[in-house]
Amino acid sequence: MGTRASENHSPAKAERSAGEKAIDDWLPITSSRNAKWWYSAFHDVTAMVGAGVLSLPYAMSELGWGPGTAVLILSWIITLYTMWQMVEMHEMVPGKRFNRYHELGQHAFGQKLGLWIVVPQQLIVEVGGDIVFMVTGGKSLKKFHDLPNFNSISGVSLAAAVSITPLHYSTVAWGASIHKGKLPNVNYHIPATKTPEKVFYFFGALGDVAFAYVGHNVVLEIQATIPSTPENPSKKPMWRGVVVAYIMVAICYFPVSFIGYWAFGNQVDDSILITLDKPKWLISLANMMVVIHVIGSYQIFAMPVFDMIETILVKKLRFPPGLALRLIARTTYVAFTTFVAITIPFFGGLLGFFGGFAYAPTTIDPCFHHFENIIERATELSIPNTKLPCIMWLAIYKPKRFSLSWFTNWVCIVLGVILMILAPIGALRQIIISAKTYQFFS
Repeated sequence: MGTRASENHSPAKAERSAGEKAIDDWLPITSSRNAKWWYSAFHDVTAMVGAGVLSLPYAMSELGWGPGTAVLILSWIITLYTMWQMVEMHEMVPGKRFNRYHELGQHAFGQKLGLWIVVPQQLIVEVGGDIVFMVTGGKSLKKFHDLPNFNSISGVSLAAAVSITPLHYSTVAWGASIHKGKLPNVNYHIPATKTPEKVFYFFGALGDVAFAYVGHNVVLEIQATIPSTPENPSKKPMWRGVVVAYIMVAICYFPVSFIGYWAFGNQVDDSILITLDKPKWLISLANMMVVIHVIGSYQIFAMPVFDMIETILVKKLRFPPGLALRLIARTTYVAFTTFVAITIPFFGGLLGFFGGFAYAPTTIDPCFHHFENIIERATELSIPNTKLPCIMWLAIYKPKRFSLSWFTNWVCIVLGVILMILAPIGALRQIIISAKTYQFFS
């Protein structure tokens, strides 16, 4: 009886396993495993560099030379460290890969709690990022449209054939700033007279810088596309790509930040390319580069969202996988983010607002599940969603108390909590101020 029942059950179980494998092969994150190390470099740069780099001179104008320089450099170091943590944790369990951020969260915090901690904040980051990318592209297109005639953009046709990378338009941004030179009446004082205003400017600038370093929320999904064997785990090529990407980030971010602020001071716009106007053909080309680049950035941020949506539709709601389902789901998402972007085009405020939520949860978090009683308190206070990579690192690897690893991760966690609280406050104030003169679909 028992043997017969087992035999009757086995084919059904095998059929379910085959069906689940077929679904996994269809879902966008797990459908391909043939990426090379340079794929990770391209994806990381696309995910990180874009809308954020254009706002860095503006962030400098709200922070000043000293604090601005310190925040930029510290952010680069911390995010590189937490990126390394994410790469290491992708295959921390022998024979298993955490292909999605929430899967790692479930391993660290439990099946249900892990979902509640990771998925909401990841969606905030990715959907918010896509909205900001839409706004960025729209502003750049407007700048391009404002040029008087085709003669103004005669160089675009020739230069458009050149590879479009963030390095190019970042170089245009700081190169054109040098060409334009320092404004005669340049002023490096924070554009506020009262202390409360200065504080809010500082908070908002933290969010702008934070948004420039988002990218961790898709790192596991990017690594999932790289093949892995016990002899050659995916973390080796992935880390090589991350290092190349961060070198590119430094080359793009620091010159734009410092030279843009040097040239325009506190008169710089929330996007440096909006401030620049000559030479017209070059600025026009740079704005079109931004448009093309944010299309790629949009896709990188949207892919995990597509994966979540399609997983729910196919695995939970039992819709048959196929082109029609994918087309409807993705078109609906793009339409939603487009509508929000054209309705509320607060570029600077959105960067700061989503940056605060993005940087703290997904960048500062891989460090913490080690102390169960603290996790329970943090859960009650809704604090766990402020420091995932560092929280997870502490939770899983359990470094010795007061060791370098323990201390480093806790410093990141504390900074992440502070940033998550302060940055959205400053950005929300900026949005409220902008809303006073706002018209829908402007």
